[in-house]
Amino acid sequence: MPTLFRPLAALLLLLALTGPGRAAGGVPVDLELVLAVDVSGSIDADEAELQRRGYVQAFLNPKVMNAIRNGPYGRIAVAYMEWAGDHYQQTVVNWTLLDGRDSITAFADRLAETGIGRERWTSISAGLAYAAAMFENSGYEGMRKVIDISGDGPNNSGPPVTFMRDAVVEKGITINGLPIVNDRPNPWGGEPPRDLDAYYRNNVIGGPGAFLVVADGFEAFAQAILTKLLLEISGTGPPTDHAACPHCADLP
Repeated sequence: MPTLFRPLAALLLLLALTGPGRAAGGVPVDLELVLAVDVSGSIDADEAELQRRGYVQAFLNPKVMNAIRNGPYGRIAVAYMEWAGDHYQQTVVNWTLLDGRDSITAFADRLAETGIGRERWTSISAGLAYAAAMFENSGYEGMRKVIDISGDGPNNSGPPVTFMRDAVVEKGITINGLPIVNDRPNPWGGEPPRDLDAYYRNNVIGGPGAFLVVADGFEAFAQAILTKLLLEISGTGPPTDHAACPHCADLP
């Protein structure tokens, strides 16, 4: 069942996020990563399936497996959640240790087999708050803590996104973005958002080394998420030469 997370609850969590960080403890990993995926009404069923399939294929890619093994500990912890309006956030696959082919394949299989939620409105802010709270009881202690948030529109529900972004970054969590830029009208006939990559750059991402990888339409999502996962796992960020990474849009 979805977790109800209305504006008052989001505000209370925001106040909690501005307090002291979590005490060290848990299994050490190279990276704690929350994948926060937009399932709002502007994303139809086929597009939602393209998103999910993109994540599954990325984790099964040998390049991702090698990147995980090449870290200092050779393991990362990943959780996957979906979000829509401020009333809807749902953990799809909770924290999972990825430390080799078997664990990575099992995670991808669980992701592929689990249903995809659909709800109205777009609350990036409540999605960020929910994702940030997941680190508090992850059972892991990452050298880096990252929220990877993807979506196809700006915040239109819940607290101001910049307010929540700043509170999350204050906790030592980096927010990376994967805006899905497209030119089709939404299901209700509204115009697509303009300059979504600039919106994510200016309002959503933050923290040490934060960056964007832009998906130019849902068909490009699989390649974009593969690129982004490789950069996040390696901790290098995008290259300064954008010709070497055409999907990347670094901080100014």
